Amino acid sequence: MDEGILAEFLAESFENLAQVEHDLVALERDPEDRKRIGGIFRAVHTIKGTCGFFGFKKLEALAHAGENLLSRLRCGEIAFTPSLADTLLRLVDALHAILSAIETTRQEGDQEFAPLIEELVHLERAPSGAAAPPDSPSTAEAETGAPPRGGLLDPLIAEGRLDPDAVALAAQQQRLGDPRRIGEILVDNGALKPQDVLDALLARGEAPALAHGESTIRVDVELLDLLMNLVGELVLARNQLLQKVASSDLADLPGTTQRLNLITTELQEGIMKTRMQPIANLCNKLPRLVRDLSIACGKEVRLELEGIDTELDRTIIDAIRDPLTHLIRNAIDHGIETSEARLARGKAAEGRILVRAYHEGGKVHLEVTDDGDGLPIARIREKATRAGLVPAERIPRMSDRDWAQLIFQPGFSTAERVTNVSGRGVGMDVVKTNVERIGGAIEVDSQPGRGATVRIRIPLTLAIVPALIVAAAGERYAIPQVNLLELIRVEGDLASISITTAVDASLLRYRGGLLPLVDLRDALHVPADDAFPTPAGARPIAVLQADGATFGLVVDAVETSQEIVVKSLGDPLRQIPVFAGATILGDGKVALILDVPGLARHCGITVRGHAAMEEVVDETPAPVVPTQTLILCRAGGYPVAIPQSDIARLEEFPRGTIERLGERRVVQYRGGLLPLVPLAGLLGIGPDAALETAAEAPAGGASLQTIRVVVVEREGHAIGLAVEEIVEILEEPVVPEVSSRAGVRGSAVIRGHATDLLDLEALLASSGQPAMAAGA
Repeated sequence: MDEGILAEFLAESFENLAQVEHDLVALERDPEDRKRIGGIFRAVHTIKGTCGFFGFKKLEALAHAGENLLSRLRCGEIAFTPSLADTLLRLVDALHAILSAIETTRQEGDQEFAPLIEELVHLERAPSGAAAPPDSPSTAEAETGAPPRGGLLDPLIAEGRLDPDAVALAAQQQRLGDPRRIGEILVDNGALKPQDVLDALLARGEAPALAHGESTIRVDVELLDLLMNLVGELVLARNQLLQKVASSDLADLPGTTQRLNLITTELQEGIMKTRMQPIANLCNKLPRLVRDLSIACGKEVRLELEGIDTELDRTIIDAIRDPLTHLIRNAIDHGIETSEARLARGKAAEGRILVRAYHEGGKVHLEVTDDGDGLPIARIREKATRAGLVPAERIPRMSDRDWAQLIFQPGFSTAERVTNVSGRGVGMDVVKTNVERIGGAIEVDSQPGRGATVRIRIPLTLAIVPALIVAAAGERYAIPQVNLLELIRVEGDLASISITTAVDASLLRYRGGLLPLVDLRDALHVPADDAFPTPAGARPIAVLQADGATFGLVVDAVETSQEIVVKSLGDPLRQIPVFAGATILGDGKVALILDVPGLARHCGITVRGHAAMEEVVDETPAPVVPTQTLILCRAGGYPVAIPQSDIARLEEFPRGTIERLGERRVVQYRGGLLPLVPLAGLLGIGPDAALETAAEAPAGGASLQTIRVVVVEREGHAIGLAVEEIVEILEEPVVPEVSSRAGVRGSAVIRGHATDLLDLEALLASSGQPAMAAGA
């Protein structure tokens, strides 16, 4: 068996089945859509035709029976009904089961599908213009009155939750012309509860499945061409670097290394694009999930999808499958009312679930909204108070929104009884844990009688993330910038501003409130010794946010901001709640990545932090932070911000216009010569490859053929500061942390990244850079 051809067959078949499932659910709303029917037939026909090549007889027989039925449906000889849809969806499940077995064991598995094939043949032979219900028994069963075989109801009968005589009576009622499914008849007759059907459906493993865990992805050919070109440039840069090192000609080594940096960055971005997949890949199974669960619960539910072309890293998509499944299940099981209850309240009989995705603030936001009854806030308040989850003094100040967030507490549940679906108090807690594990956050809003919305904020990728590198007790740690709000520095002894009488923690007066403080040394239980004594005086504070709580992390020093490659931890460290992984820094040393939500829970910030902010009200008015117009640039691979008032103009020059005057590089500009200086070099973070002449520049890559220049005028003279990229012009209220570096006013979080705010006047003065008159 050719493994390559088999893998291609499996990938194509899984993709075709996903589309068939989607089309079958859509056909229930528009049974006359001939295009969809034709597509379903072709997909099953393709599977049947190809599997014979591999000798998969069981798969071929099942697909052949389905193809014959679909052929009559395509020709209009039989009608598409909800009952027929049930059978065809079970055909999809069966084909999927066989393909999964082949993928895992290279065999078709032991499961037998003779009853389903018999049912498909029976429907295919039905008179023209009508299709028998899928639950109808075979001829032998009709004669004996036996209940249907091999169906969803068998486990319920075996468990004693369903009387087989009631099933036989419902089957007889269906044969006499009742258009309802057997399950619906049993529910309406009182012989079966909707929850029992839902339990059986979930136990059988059909409803929760969202998608096949594919091991392959599709990549656009143009993107592959770009990656190939970048790899070529990377090889050229590597060869140049090796040649210069071998010849000891190190004069142009900085330029070569900077070019290597730029190419690596573009290659990294290209590789990341290959991992990005639309959320549609996650949502393509939701229509089937909603259909099955709504039928099982005896409710009418419509699913709407928005923004499903939003892209996420493949790892993130896989990580949120289960949380999304649980949220959809909860919305149908607990949120959406029955049609009768909705009509009594003046609502439409059909409930609505909206799954919406969009980009905002460097993250992907995923919302699941239903128009059901909303959360039972009164019951949540009662059970939470009885369980002592909220301090008594805080209860009077809690809003309905605050009470709603308690559904994410471990072990908390408002269910009246325990089922396979709900009632144990672990569902929403697990959802929250899984979301936070990938660096996300989750919250819920509820409006009584109008529905609820669960919002998830997740990062775009997990493989490479921007992070702030900090130091404590001689070790370096990485803080993901998705959790970073601001960097501040407090002058003087922190003990003089801490309040220990409110809670057992240090509190900082911060923007009109009280900010809980955590010393990273204390959190990690690092003792102070002679080698690494606790720094005296002011220490930087990283203001972090996790699980809706904000706290300050006191560190010894803030080193830099950079993109890090996330490495997983081994078993001994994986159990420590304050670490999310590790990374290797530029000097080859390992830095542990802090798990900010885990650190907050470890230090008791999640609950106590909120309480601390409310216990003591600081009446000091919040300072008014003036808005500044900033030019956000990138130099040496790092973001920097320059006040617009310090800049004369922003220019772009073709690389071919760069000329040499001794050691200096200039460009003809406005009738004179404009000196060019790499901003990265002035800041001491490396040279700038943009200042290479056309002869020195590598071939290819449009971004390497143009230089971006910030023109600064000083005392009638002009100088051009070359940057890698001019990102955007923005207006931000910025309060930078004071910096001791020459030419840097301080650092602040801008657009989610720790950014240096530059003082160009001081920077140029300290560097002694010469300037030439623009008209000289």
